[in-house]
Amino acid sequence: MFRITRAGHGRRWAGVIAGAGAITTLLALAGCSSNGGASNGKYGFPEAQQDTSSTITVWVDADRSAAVTAFEKANPSIKVKAVTYDGSANGSNSFKTKMQLFDRAGSGWPDVVFSSQNNDASWASQKTNGKQAFAAQLDGGLVSKSTLDGFTKGALDPCTVNGKVYCLRNDLAPVVLWYNKTLMQQFGYDVPTTWEQYQAISEKVATEHPGYITGAVGDTFASEIYFWSSKCQANGITGPKSVTVNTTSSECKRMASLLDTTIKNGTTPNISVFTPEFVKNDTGKVLMMPGPAWYAGAIFNNPQSLNLPKGELGVAPPLSWKGEDATTGDVGGGTWFISSHSKNLKNAEKFAEWVTTDDAYQADIAPGYPAFAKAGDAWISKQEGTGYYGTSLAPITTAGSQIWSGWGAGSFSQEAIWAKTITPAIASGQSLVSLLPTWETAIKNQAQVNGYTVK
Repeated sequence: MFRITRAGHGRRWAGVIAGAGAITTLLALAGCSSNGGASNGKYGFPEAQQDTSSTITVWVDADRSAAVTAFEKANPSIKVKAVTYDGSANGSNSFKTKMQLFDRAGSGWPDVVFSSQNNDASWASQKTNGKQAFAAQLDGGLVSKSTLDGFTKGALDPCTVNGKVYCLRNDLAPVVLWYNKTLMQQFGYDVPTTWEQYQAISEKVATEHPGYITGAVGDTFASEIYFWSSKCQANGITGPKSVTVNTTSSECKRMASLLDTTIKNGTTPNISVFTPEFVKNDTGKVLMMPGPAWYAGAIFNNPQSLNLPKGELGVAPPLSWKGEDATTGDVGGGTWFISSHSKNLKNAEKFAEWVTTDDAYQADIAPGYPAFAKAGDAWISKQEGTGYYGTSLAPITTAGSQIWSGWGAGSFSQEAIWAKTITPAIASGQSLVSLLPTWETAIKNQAQVNGYTVK
């Protein structure tokens, strides 16, 4: 699963999986073991003896491979060894597992790590068995305040534990409504603004245009698209080790009922958008699809997926429930961690800051909407300048500030729970409304296994 793909300024490299992330710089106390309990260094944690000429080791997934290449081009004097891994995608937990092995060995930690998961700060910021936490505190002077303040409001919330910042967000992934502008006009439908209107159109599509779809629920992150957007309290993280879970609330039931209707009529199939089956069955058949900002490049404007022609893809703001303000989910986005054990904090920090804020990567190369506000504006401008989209991309910017704060970032994976508990149950014909108590029990059990007090 792990593969070194390039050291220093050598050859180009290939990575493995996309997703979202974490940076980690490794610190060990000067003159002491990195696992020791010595007094904190100048940044708020024990530091290793520093060597600014040393190579920094950076772990990335496939989609972030270009980030390392771009950084080396812009900073030729800094030596980088890139290692590819799965980015902890789909709740694999590989990031945490490998760091625990390095903790036991007392060495081996990378300097910077990208993770596709937004919940890694919950464990990476904490000591384990008395061992030094993996993640370096960033807001104690390691990263400048001006840089931290430049991120979109709320973007660093998943990185913040007990008021301290432990990672930098790579990109934001707010859920918006993607739609085929040409088909909507051809069928005579107005773009919905509420979930009620969305359901009504889905029911019309089932009878008037069978075979066309308005969404999909077969991915591990389906709950983050639909239930997070509905303000379902399935993941109410209230502290480092406390969570409130209530999936039988009205906010959960209304979305479950909507999806039961659209699943039954065939407009929201239980299929992953990353499967050959989806591409084969649904190319040219997607009328609408709630989904994260990165769907644009990953699914619609992708020759290996739907490959929607120029001018057809439109994007609308997040849907609201009638009488309520719109709220939305946040599907990934990724985080970068600097290791507290790093022997080259200076260059590890430079990499992490550059890769999350510099237009040379974030605006010009990165596939997702940047979390750093200035880079986000540049990215939107560049995307619109391609002439590919049939509408303005402004709804993505708006959605970035509409992410519901009631869905937290605990150390357990909601995606893994959904995949194990709900996806197969839907496939067997069970309704989501009937599955809500089962889902709640599964979440509570997993939270308790991870040391959470559950309300």
